[in-house]
Amino acid sequence: MFFQIDHLVFRHAGLSPQAPPTLNDLTINIDRGEWIALVGANGSGKTTLARMLNGLLQPQQGRVLVDGLDTREAAHLSQIRARVGMVFQSPEDQIISSLVKEDTAFGLENLGIPADEINRRVEEALKAVGMWEARDRAPHLLSAGQIQRVALAGVLAMQPECIIFDESTAMLDPHGKQDVLAQMKQLHAQGMTVIMITHSMDEALLAQRVLLLDHGQLAFDDSPQALFTQPELVTRCHLELPFTYQVNQLLQSVFHTEIPLSASLEQMLAQIPSSQQREQKFFSQWEKGTAEIEVEHLSHTYMAGTPMAHVALHEVSFAAWSGQAHALIGGTGSGKSTLLQHLNGLYLPQAGKVRVGEFDLTAPQIDLRQLRHYAGLVFQNPELYFFEQYVGDEIAYGAKLYYGREGLRERVQLAMQQVGLEFEAFKDRFTNTLSGGEKRKVALASALVIEPQLLILDEPTAGLDPQSRQGLLQVLNHLQANGRQLVLSSHNMEDITALAKRATVMAQGTSLVTDRVAQVFLNSSLLAQAGLSIPASAQLSQALKVKGWELPEDCFSLMEMKTVLLAQQGKNNE
Repeated sequence: MFFQIDHLVFRHAGLSPQAPPTLNDLTINIDRGEWIALVGANGSGKTTLARMLNGLLQPQQGRVLVDGLDTREAAHLSQIRARVGMVFQSPEDQIISSLVKEDTAFGLENLGIPADEINRRVEEALKAVGMWEARDRAPHLLSAGQIQRVALAGVLAMQPECIIFDESTAMLDPHGKQDVLAQMKQLHAQGMTVIMITHSMDEALLAQRVLLLDHGQLAFDDSPQALFTQPELVTRCHLELPFTYQVNQLLQSVFHTEIPLSASLEQMLAQIPSSQQREQKFFSQWEKGTAEIEVEHLSHTYMAGTPMAHVALHEVSFAAWSGQAHALIGGTGSGKSTLLQHLNGLYLPQAGKVRVGEFDLTAPQIDLRQLRHYAGLVFQNPELYFFEQYVGDEIAYGAKLYYGREGLRERVQLAMQQVGLEFEAFKDRFTNTLSGGEKRKVALASALVIEPQLLILDEPTAGLDPQSRQGLLQVLNHLQANGRQLVLSSHNMEDITALAKRATVMAQGTSLVTDRVAQVFLNSSLLAQAGLSIPASAQLSQALKVKGWELPEDCFSLMEMKTVLLAQQGKNNE
């Protein structure tokens, strides 16, 4: 037995005395060499439990043994942390050095490993995560996905017996995500214990065993296949079925097909029957709107004029039309975040032009305060930009700057309600005790509270549990319907299909194409060039159209597909 957890209890500071502990009487055993998926809603205790497993936190009651070593004994901690590596939910927290290769070597140097061995392990680890070419880059100039890879390389170089991955694919593009999952498979095949915290139920399917936490208690402990035969439990714990399971349900309910749950998406799509009516009657009317945002030949170089200069944007051009949400998509490090940060003036153009609404960012007298009221930005890593100790004060910060104290409490309550944070339960919570998903909700509420006309979102759903993600998508679509303009970037292509009408595809700091989302997702070679892949919902939509079923061009929601298909079946049977 590698991990032995006995009646573990832990309560974070700042929790209401009436609230249950973060971890409440947990008893779990994990054998050496197992692959565990640790799942649950935001705030269910997953990250807290992970930090118990390598001694970053100690039990307030109960005990945790790691390979027989008690985490409460200070003398054991160095041995425990050598055995158990962890890739944090916020990987910036574990970046130490000023160069990628030095950061990867940091732990090895502290152990006194010979220099030749350090160099060998660093090269091996960085190549394994696809960051060897960036070994001389400064970590603070990398994208969030690249930082995630560097953090993983630092852990791999230590060669621990167990690695805990805390939402380690959340900031990665689809290809990067597959690379990390392949790395997990390889490590597990080599006998390593792998613990994967994830909100992706498709990822959870890869594990041998699922531990489901619900309000700090163990709600389920069995195989992923067993979990997904209990849809009521899945829904109650704010999760969702894997996408392939949802497609299976759709095909069964509409076409009465009998497809094994173990079938791949490709196998399921092959079972779609042909429509008796081959004529396509859905036509999308697209009219060019008024440009809300215009970017022309924008270029930006970090640390220009120094040996560490890095071109982040080169000759980028696109226009976002008023009333249509616009997405920026591309692989890790393609320049999306840098471009978004130009839209509210955090960066001003070094070359080229940027216009946002009535604001010309090349104008010498631009009013940045008013621009940032007009264009609110929610960062990719929101916790890095928190100002206040308490949640309520953090959300109120911007509102006080623009509106003063009149009606402040009501503004904060409304913003928290919009993102699914209960006012009384969260207003006095310490921001540093929140889960990753809860921090993201606080950051979004902090932007909504100032009522910007343009909302700029960088990876808005990363770290959210499935139900919170769906709730946020509903909020954002409601804001659009009420006149707000959205510009977003996301590595989750399902977010793009749910929110955006048009998209700009980026690769290596340049803009490749701007087009309707539906057209972008038909172009597999373009997506591959950008390090992306066709989202599963778009594959399903296209497969149905190929078989003659009539769907609107931008129909990607399974619920909408079901409604349209059932209506057509009724007509076909008349």
